[in-house]
Amino acid sequence: MYRLGSRGRLLGSAPRDTFDWVLFLVSASLAVVGVVNLYSATSVVRASLSDLYIQQVYWLVMGGILATLVAAIDYRHYERLGYVVYGGGLVLLLLVFVLGKDIRGSSRWISIGSFSLQPSEFMKLFMIVALAKYLHDDPKNEGRTLKDLVIPAGIAMVPMLLVLRQPDLGTALILGLIFASIAAMMRVRWSSLAWLGVGGGILVPLAWSYVLKDYQKQRIYSFLNPDTNIQGANWHEHHARVAIGAGRVFGEGFMKGTQNQFLFLPEQYSDFPFAVFAQDWGFAGCLLLVALYGFLTLWAVRVAATARDRFGAVVSIGVGALIFWHAFFNLGMVTGLLPIVGVTLPLFSYGGSSVMTVMMGIGLLMNVSMRRFAVSVRTSGLSFLESS
Repeated sequence: MYRLGSRGRLLGSAPRDTFDWVLFLVSASLAVVGVVNLYSATSVVRASLSDLYIQQVYWLVMGGILATLVAAIDYRHYERLGYVVYGGGLVLLLLVFVLGKDIRGSSRWISIGSFSLQPSEFMKLFMIVALAKYLHDDPKNEGRTLKDLVIPAGIAMVPMLLVLRQPDLGTALILGLIFASIAAMMRVRWSSLAWLGVGGGILVPLAWSYVLKDYQKQRIYSFLNPDTNIQGANWHEHHARVAIGAGRVFGEGFMKGTQNQFLFLPEQYSDFPFAVFAQDWGFAGCLLLVALYGFLTLWAVRVAATARDRFGAVVSIGVGALIFWHAFFNLGMVTGLLPIVGVTLPLFSYGGSSVMTVMMGIGLLMNVSMRRFAVSVRTSGLSFLESS
């Protein structure tokens, strides 16, 4: 029960009264379906990978514990430590170049014994918290100019450049799009947005010439010419599309997808789990899965709209953007609508760092949602974050 305290404060609310069951159930549904799909995806691969679904359960349990801890501590403490955790994330990114484990030409992981950590995954949350702190401390509510965006853009740009050096184009894109999503909800003048668009148009050809590696350019060439070199560069995209098409309306049945069972799908447990799911469960299953991701993203916006302060609103928008852009790029590249950039599908793709990052993000969302009634909300959270 709630009781009204001084100055309109709501006190004495029990956890069961504020627990966000909708957020919990949707997230749990995605995690459970992801494990079931991972079992199907690894059922016929070599023995060393056949138990990945069990390891995924371990990661989900560990992620659930971290999410519980993140949700239990009042998020105002994270606001006070926003720049500290951001700085710690940058240190971890720098350590990758010293202690990093090189895999397929990229150094993205820090290995400690048998345990590997991918700092760039956690940096997404650290950047969100740092941006939220900056905007929480910034009293400006009227239209922001390019000058007002210099500091928040710098907060996003530093980790993006470090991640690009690994190189990891997919994660760098996610970091940039999370910042863009938060900036899109701020009061930014239309003239400033226009100048940003012009600047982006200038940077694209420069990035193509001086930033992208040859193999990254090859992925774009393959995307533009999907019917060429099927035995080579387009092998992944071709067989993913075949799997999706073979699923038809209701799928071929659990663990009966031929593209997966006959090992035509590469990286079916990390980059292409959606293709396995699509062939097993068809269009109907895919529609349900996309609906779950869409609902989770919109629920994050709802949490932001009811947040009690600007920090909670920005964090909610940032976590929602993280989930949305991951799902958008992964589904896009598997269906052939986007080039392959190596972005995981939240709670579906195998990977400890990815799973724990998303679970901690959900913990942050739960934190903001549970505490939106802790004090009387003077104004909607999104009132701080509307474009003008």
